[in-house]
Amino acid sequence: MAAPASHRRRSRLLSWPLLFVAILAVHSLAVYLFTRGFLLTRTELDLHSSRDDRPQDVSPGCASWPPPAVDRLVIVVLDALRFDFVAPSTFFQEKQPWMDKLQVLQELAADEKTSARIFKALADPPTTSLQRLKALTTGGLPTFIDVGNSFGAPAIVEDNIMYQLVKNGKRVVMMGDDTWVQLYPEHFNKSFPYPSFNVKDLDTVDNGVIEHLLPSLHKNDWDVLIAHFLGVDHAGHIFGVESTPMTHKLEQYNKILEDVVDTLRSLSKPGGPHENTLLLVMGDHGQTLNGDHGGGTAEEVETSLFAWSPKAPPDAVLSVLGESSCNVDLHGKEMCISTMQQLDFAATISALLGIPFPFGSIGRVNLDLYALSAGTWDSQRMGTNGCASQNDVEAWMWRYAEVLCVNSWQVKRYIDVYSATSVIGFPSEDLQSVADQYSKAQSNWSASLRTTCSSETDGQEEYIERKSLVLQRQIDAYTNFLQSFAKLARNAWTEFDLWFMGIGLLLMVMSVITQACALVKLNTMYQSSNQESTSSRVIVQFSFAFILVTIRAASFLSNSYILTEGRVANFLLATSCIASVWYSAAKGEFNREDFVFLLLNILTRFGIEVGMSKQLTGPSISKDHPMSIICKKIGASSCNVLLELLPIMSLALVAYIVLKCISYAISQKFLKYFVFSGTMLSYVSIAFHWASESALFSQMEPIQELGRSLAPRFVYGIGGLSLAISALYRMLGQPDYLKMNQRITNLSAAMLCSWSPTILILLGRQGPFVALICMTGVWCITKLLQKHQRESKPDVPILCVAHPVSVVQWSLLAVCLFYLTGHWCTFDGLRYGAAFIGFDHFDIIRQGLLLSIDTFGVSHILPILSLPFIALVWCRTASKDNKVKDVIINNLTQVLLMYGLITAITATLTIICVTIQRRHLMVWGLFAPKYVFDAIGLLLTDLLIFLASLYYS
Repeated sequence: MAAPASHRRRSRLLSWPLLFVAILAVHSLAVYLFTRGFLLTRTELDLHSSRDDRPQDVSPGCASWPPPAVDRLVIVVLDALRFDFVAPSTFFQEKQPWMDKLQVLQELAADEKTSARIFKALADPPTTSLQRLKALTTGGLPTFIDVGNSFGAPAIVEDNIMYQLVKNGKRVVMMGDDTWVQLYPEHFNKSFPYPSFNVKDLDTVDNGVIEHLLPSLHKNDWDVLIAHFLGVDHAGHIFGVESTPMTHKLEQYNKILEDVVDTLRSLSKPGGPHENTLLLVMGDHGQTLNGDHGGGTAEEVETSLFAWSPKAPPDAVLSVLGESSCNVDLHGKEMCISTMQQLDFAATISALLGIPFPFGSIGRVNLDLYALSAGTWDSQRMGTNGCASQNDVEAWMWRYAEVLCVNSWQVKRYIDVYSATSVIGFPSEDLQSVADQYSKAQSNWSASLRTTCSSETDGQEEYIERKSLVLQRQIDAYTNFLQSFAKLARNAWTEFDLWFMGIGLLLMVMSVITQACALVKLNTMYQSSNQESTSSRVIVQFSFAFILVTIRAASFLSNSYILTEGRVANFLLATSCIASVWYSAAKGEFNREDFVFLLLNILTRFGIEVGMSKQLTGPSISKDHPMSIICKKIGASSCNVLLELLPIMSLALVAYIVLKCISYAISQKFLKYFVFSGTMLSYVSIAFHWASESALFSQMEPIQELGRSLAPRFVYGIGGLSLAISALYRMLGQPDYLKMNQRITNLSAAMLCSWSPTILILLGRQGPFVALICMTGVWCITKLLQKHQRESKPDVPILCVAHPVSVVQWSLLAVCLFYLTGHWCTFDGLRYGAAFIGFDHFDIIRQGLLLSIDTFGVSHILPILSLPFIALVWCRTASKDNKVKDVIINNLTQVLLMYGLITAITATLTIICVTIQRRHLMVWGLFAPKYVFDAIGLLLTDLLIFLASLYYS
C-alpha cells in the first residue's frame, strides 16, 4: 500500500508545476492574440514616389513636383531639445536656470526677422527617438509597436526623404547618433556614426560630431548634412534638466552653433558654396524635468525648430508668415515664434529640395518654413505662373498654392491606395468628407486661375485685393483638406482587430476562473472537520482581499488613476493596515506590527510623492527635494558629505540584517558559508562602487575605474554563481535529513541572496532605503501572520490555510516599491542609466537584461521569491512526515497560485480597460504602455511562479 501512496503523492506534487506551466502557456497565447489585435502596426505600403509621377487634370504649375528652392541643407539635431531651451525666457511665466543658453539662435531670430525664425515643433507620441526619426523622414505618424525596436532599429523600407534624396542624385553626409545608420544603412555618401545607448556618456557622440561638422561645411561633396548631437538627451536621463551638466551642454552647443553660423555666413557670398543654404537646428522630441521622454505630455511633445537662411528673402516675407506668438527678448527686441507640426517636416523639406514627396507622407508644406527660404521668392529659380503678377507677395502665394496642390494630390493618392489595400482602412463617412474637401479645393482651382489671370484693368487696387483673396482662399482650401486628413489619421489610424482582442480577453477570463477554482480546491484539500469552523473567517478574508484587488484593477479605467497608480496601491495597502488595526482594537489588542506597518505606508507614500529614486540615485539633489531643507541648515559641503555617507551607512545596516538572517535561516553548512561569504563580498563591492563615484577617489583614476567598472561586474558574477550553486544544491543535494520547512527556508534564503545584491546595485544609492522598507514590510506581514496563527486553533497539529489579505498586502507593497524606485508604466519610466552600471559599451542582450532586472527586480523578482516565508508562517508543524510535507507544499502552492491570480485579475482588468478606452485621446500615451507593462509583468510572474514551484517542491 505504501508504494501506491508514494506514487500518488509524487503525481500530486508534479501536477502543480504542470498547472503553472499551463497557466503560463494560456496567458502567453492570450497576450499574443490581444496584442496582435490591439497593437497592429499601420499598414506600410511598399510604394515609392517617382520623378515621373504627374497629377492629372490640374493647372500646368501643379502638374509636376516643385522645383528646388535651396541648394544645400544643414540639419543639426539636438536630441531631446525642449522648447524652452530655445525660446527666450520672456515667453514663459518664470525664468528657469536652463533657459537663454542658446543665445545665438535667439539673437538671429530677433535681428534677422526675414531669414531666421524659432518654431515650436509639436511631435506625435510616442516620443522615443527611433519613432520620431522615422516619422520625420517618412512624413507619417509613428506606430506604437515601434517602441519595441528602440534598442535595435530595423532599416526603413517605407518611402522616405532619405530614399528620395539618393534616388534624385543628392549626396548626404551624416555624423552622430548611429540610429541613422541603422535606419538607413545604404543612404549616405559618408557617415560618422557613434554608439547612442550609453546614456552615462555625455561627450563621445558630441565630440565626434564636433570633429567632423565644421570641416565638412568647407567641403563641396554633399548636398544634405545631418549632425545629430546626443549630450542633452543623455544629461537629462542621468542628471535631469535642472542639473549643472545640462547647463554645460547647452552652453557648449551655443558655442558650436556660433561657429556653424559664422562658417555658413562667411561662405554665403555670391558664388560661394553656401549662397543658397538653409540651416535647421531642431529637436526630435522634448523631455520632462526628470529627463525622460516617450509619452505624450506637453513637455515631451513640444520641441523646437530654428531655421536660418544666410541669403535673406525680401521684406515681403513678413506679410505672408502665419499666426505667431510675439514678445520681446532679453534685450527688448521683438521676436515672433511660429508653431508647426513635425508631421509637416518631410513634405516641407521635399518641397525645398525639389524631390518627390514620400509616398506615405500625410503632412503639409509648412508656410512659414517654406517662406523663410530666399529661393522660394526667386522667379528665375522657381519659374513663373504665366500670369502678370503685380508684386512679390502674389507671385509667392501663387507658387505656394501650386506646391499645396501637388501636396494635396500626393496625400489624396496615398489615401486611395491605402484604403484599397489596407485590411480595414478608414471609416467610409470620414473618407467621403475628406474626398469632398479635396474635390472642392480642386474645382476652385480653375476659378482661381481665371480670376488671378484676368486681363481686367478697371479698379486696379480692387483687382489686386481680389487676387490676393482668391489665392488665400485656395491656400486655405488645400490646407483644410490636408489638416482634416491628418486629424482623421491621428484619431483613427490604428486598425483594431476586435476578433483577436476578444479571443485574447476570453482566454484571460477563462484562466482567471480556472485559477480561482484551483485555489478553492487547494484550500479545501486538507481541511479537516475541526477546521470547518474557520470557513466563515476564510470567506471574509477572501472577500476583503478580492475587493482590494478589484478596486485597484478597476481604477485603470481612468487615465488619472493610471498616472497615480502608486498612490492608489499605497492607499489600498494603508486601508488593509487600518482594517487590521480596527480588528485588533475590537478584540482589545494593540499590535506594534500594525502601527509599524502604518508608519511604513506613510514613508512609502512620502517616497512616491517626492520621486525618491530620481533624486537619490546620485549625490546631488534638486531644490524641491526635502533634503534641501536640511542642506540649508548644515551647509552645502556638510550636506554633500551626508549624501555620500547615508547610502553606505544604510547599506551596512542592510548587510548586517541580511547576514544575520543567513546565519539563522540556512542550516546546511556548505550553502550557508558560500551564501554568507558571497553576500558579504557583494555588499563590500557595492560600497566600493559608490565610493569610487564620489569625490573620495577623484584623484586616483585606477581605483576609480576599478570601482566603477569591475566592482559591479564582480557583483553580477557572484550573483550568477550563487544562482548556479543554489540550483545545483536543489538538484543534487540530499535534503531528506531536513524537515520540509527547513529545506524550503534554505532554498528561499539562498535564492534571495543570489538576486538581491544585483538588484541593489542597479537601484543606485536609493537601494538600501528601498531594501529596508522591503524587509520591514516582510517582517510586519509575517509577524502579524504568526499572531493570527496563534489565535486560530492551538489544538490543531496541522493548520495550513493561507491568509489571502497578507498575500494581497505583499502584492500591493510590490507595486508601491515599483513606483518608489522611480519607475512608472510608460517607456519614459525606464531607468536606462541602470543598464550601464559597470559597462560603457552597448550590447542589446546584456543591457536589456540589466534594464529588465532593474525594472522588475523589486516589483516581481524579489516579491515572488519571498512568498515561501509567508507560506511557511502558517505551518507550525516541523516534521519529515510525508503527510505534513504534502500540507506544506500545498500551502506554498496555494500562496503561489493566489499571488498569480492577483496578477492575472489585474492584467485582465487592464485588458478590459484598454479595450474600452481604445479610442481615448491618451490611448497610445498612457493606456497602451500600461497594457504592455502589465502583460510583461503577468508573463514574468507566471514564469517565476512556475520556476518557484519546481525549485521549492
